[in-house]
Amino acid sequence: MAIAATARGREEILGGQPHRLLLRNGEIERFELQHAPLGVFELFDQLFGRGPAPQVRHVRDIIALGLVGAGMSDRAADELIAGLPPSENMSLRLIAQRLLGLTFLPDALEARPGKPGAGSQEGAEAARPDPITTPAPASETSAG
Repeated sequence: MAIAATARGREEILGGQPHRLLLRNGEIERFELQHAPLGVFELFDQLFGRGPAPQVRHVRDIIALGLVGAGMSDRAADELIAGLPPSENMSLRLIAQRLLGLTFLPDALEARPGKPGAGSQEGAEAARPDPITTPAPASETSAG
């Protein structure tokens, strides 16, 4: 499909080679059907530390579906992911975080006019809360 080539995605290194990843509604629905009652939002929460740790099979499956969403065949995606050793699982977990983060929050990677971009020093400073200050001691006249 011609529009698939123009869709947003993320390139990640898998098996020593760069591969494009993209989750669309079809891939999200496939994940939820296969892993019900676990939904993609619950996986998102797990990946970002809100809930129990995600299962390896869920991490690997969401990445395989990201490969499919970017145009790889089901078989090739399954073979690529299945061929990765267990030592890659922590890296795959980080890739799954980025994939779901980009899927649900695509603007987080782009700078918008008037707003600092994600990860920029300006963005970090803008997001930093004001320093905690100790209030001045009350004067005798305000002590009532």
